[in-house]
Amino acid sequence: MAGGFVGFAVRRVLAAIPTLFGVTLIVFFMVRMLPGDPARILAGELASQEEVNRIRAQLGLTKPVVVQYEIFIRNALRGNLGRSTVTQAPVAYEIETRLPQTAVLAATATVLAGVVGIVSGIVVSTRQYTPTDYLVTVLALAGVSIPVFWLGLMLMLVFAVGLHLVPAGGDAGPTSLILPSITLAAFSLAIIERMTRSSMLETLRQDYVRTARAKGLAERLVVYRHALRNALIPVVTVIGLQFGSLIGGAVLTETTFAWPGIGRLLVSAISSRDYPVIQGVVLLFAVTFLVINLVMDLLYGYIDPRIKYG
Repeated sequence: MAGGFVGFAVRRVLAAIPTLFGVTLIVFFMVRMLPGDPARILAGELASQEEVNRIRAQLGLTKPVVVQYEIFIRNALRGNLGRSTVTQAPVAYEIETRLPQTAVLAATATVLAGVVGIVSGIVVSTRQYTPTDYLVTVLALAGVSIPVFWLGLMLMLVFAVGLHLVPAGGDAGPTSLILPSITLAAFSLAIIERMTRSSMLETLRQDYVRTARAKGLAERLVVYRHALRNALIPVVTVIGLQFGSLIGGAVLTETTFAWPGIGRLLVSAISSRDYPVIQGVVLLFAVTFLVINLVMDLLYGYIDPRIKYG
């Protein structure tokens, strides 16, 4: 079992390397297709062409793109993501100072979406075609349909501006996390609820569940001990993927609520054509997705003992 587990993990890590390489390749060349010259942005509109050329040479933008990519990969393998062209600070430092804020926001939103989504999915799966089921279905449809920025603005208008219950934005303490986490969790909550409902309905129709009921077990034991654990595998996958999506999708939420995280850093870097920061942030997103996928695959064996790694 241990050998199969280790071998599976090693194969997954090796398979992730080409994916990571492809992401760096695509991002590196796509950011250079953005309109605007980063040297001109740094120098200012009134700067002379000689000053712009000097900054371009200083940033290494006069070298062929292939050479720039080779330098980026070589430095990245050594853990050096370069320096921000705007602040001149190391990209790793820029990310490190903002990553905790985004991680806290994404983790809070994931826990909220996971707990509420699973509980509501279990409830409606045991009350199929009832008013409760229809109501939750409508709410879930709204959750996946409402744009994040619009929902954030509405929550801000009602609870911050109207009722003065929480801050409207920024990081002014724990209460500042409430509105951004709810906004960020809305879409994932709806996805998790629908997946839990679908998986539970399928599991509740299995023969072993009917047998458990025929033995006279209480309905709660049938649902939570026999059905839920087997229904959790696809739900765990969705939760893991949603956590990765929330880290990447925090861009709009952080911008709406002025949350000082990775999302705002990325938006600022795109506006100023800060290539090293853009590349570093997207690389972080890619690594996060790959690691989460690996962790989710390894958790399957714990959730369902019938799964063997070989």
